[in-house]
Amino acid sequence: MRLAVIPARGGSKRIPRKNCRLFFGKPMIAWSIEAALQSGLFDHVVVSTDDEEIASIARDFGADVPFFRSPDLSGDLVATRPVVNDAIHRIGALYGPPSQVCCLYATAPFVTP
Repeated sequence: MRLAVIPARGGSKRIPRKNCRLFFGKPMIAWSIEAALQSGLFDHVVVSTDDEEIASIARDFGADVPFFRSPDLSGDLVATRPVVNDAIHRIGALYGPPSQVCCLYATAPFVTP
């Protein structure tokens, strides 16, 4: 299984609610979700979040949000790797272990399929 993980926490301090803010008519996170889905490269596009609004937007744009990230992985100083590892473990328990994993940031509106 080929997995795309999009980490998107709700507590940004520099630009509050940046993952939900509109950028050229769509929430910022929508650009990454759409690029991942349109690429056809992934069996699952999963958003790892701790935030209900981000989860709702992610689902509206076609991503899976099968779990909410724990508070210990949602702080300002948490690196990306533990968040992706957590997603790999959780998704592996649901669908089997992924053979390939891609981390795609939620604030990458210029990524293309």
